[in-house]
Amino acid sequence: MTTLATRLAGSLLATLITLPAWAVEVVFQPVAPDVYAYIGDLEGRTYENEGLNANIGLVVTPAGAVMIDSGATAQVAAKIEAAAKKVTPQPIKWVINTGGQDHRWLADGYFSAKGAETIAHANAQADMKARTAEHLQGLKVLKERLDGTVPALPTRWVTGPDTRLELGGTVLELKHRGGGHTPGDMLVWLPQKNVLFTGDVVYVERTLGLLEPSNSKNWLASFAVIDELQPKVLVPGHGKVTDVATARAHTRDLLLALRAHMKKAVDDGVDVSAAVKSFDAKPFAHLKHADVWIPQLANRTYLEMERE
Repeated sequence: MTTLATRLAGSLLATLITLPAWAVEVVFQPVAPDVYAYIGDLEGRTYENEGLNANIGLVVTPAGAVMIDSGATAQVAAKIEAAAKKVTPQPIKWVINTGGQDHRWLADGYFSAKGAETIAHANAQADMKARTAEHLQGLKVLKERLDGTVPALPTRWVTGPDTRLELGGTVLELKHRGGGHTPGDMLVWLPQKNVLFTGDVVYVERTLGLLEPSNSKNWLASFAVIDELQPKVLVPGHGKVTDVATARAHTRDLLLALRAHMKKAVDDGVDVSAAVKSFDAKPFAHLKHADVWIPQLANRTYLEMERE
């Protein structure tokens, strides 16, 4: 019995070793007529999720398809393209980048090489250029799954707070209020569908992220657009398709709480360490990674309030 058990265990181990590494399967799910979303992993960037830890949108029109964000690698972009072809035979005409984070734009070159116009807000340009090397360094965890990725900046920059685009009779309104998570953060509103793609202006289910270029004041200004529009369907940058109330609870309320607490701490002369420790994170403890990330958010918000 011992010999048989040993052989079986050895056979199982050999089988496990030869199994292919888990890979992302991109599938677009309908959220409204001719509007689809892929919901990305809630974890950080890993070899297994191929760096596709964000949501991607697809809008189908009679004149072509529009992608909302391109993914972070050429290999993921190919999967996104293949998934889109299962939904529609229409070619991808536009790729709209909702911000300057890697999974929003770094694979633009894949689509532009196939004739798509890649579009972002002009406020994203400096951030994209400044952090390209940082993005690539962070994606080294993907190993060979990063191969073939050649960063290419968007081919069209829009300016101003509101830009109206139309393709095949479908209207897309681009809303920029100074960014938030990144300077180029932009919402994509489909008024005829009552659907809003928020990019990184909204996180649900997981804790939002504040980076070196983030600005919580601008972030709240961007979120105010959501309160104005009151979309029926809200596709966040991270997390499942949601509604305005959930977006407020998971993103806006956390930003408001951080800013209020840290402003008082700065005004009262409380040092950053004590201010971080005294922040009440309990209302947000249900969000993924809250225990690790909220202290980091508190620290960054304190420093931001000092600058203000």
